[in-house]
Amino acid sequence: MSSQTLLNIETIILDSSAGDRQAVIKELAERLQSAGYLNDEAAFLASVEAREQHASTGIGFGVAIPHGKSAGVIKPGLAFARLAQPIDWGSLDGKPVTSIILLAIPESEAGKEHLRILASVSRKLIHESFRQELLVGQSAADILKTLESAL
Repeated sequence: MSSQTLLNIETIILDSSAGDRQAVIKELAERLQSAGYLNDEAAFLASVEAREQHASTGIGFGVAIPHGKSAGVIKPGLAFARLAQPIDWGSLDGKPVTSIILLAIPESEAGKEHLRILASVSRKLIHESFRQELLVGQSAADILKTLESAL
């Protein structure tokens, strides 16, 4: 899976005013839907919420990586939001989140592909310089370039 098919400038939101976890996930899912990654936003949102109920996807460092595997996903996609104000995500480190990377995977491709993408992104998020680039990128194009480096 190439980064060009996973990423789309239309799925990047800078300075989102979403006030809670559900609102930002919905905002990102709407972007994925309009960019052609989803054919059933409600089914996808249900899969993401089910995953969040299992355990928080707030990995620490101010970042959350919610994800869902659903028949409502046409092709694998990734959306990003940077929040104007941090929100509580129940993160492993107890700190609020400012950057969200939402991953959408077709149910038929669940397993290795979604784990590969999560692992690639997670490895980059360990590095403060990568996280900083996500926080200070001035445009969606800047964020897109940073995320491409993780895939």
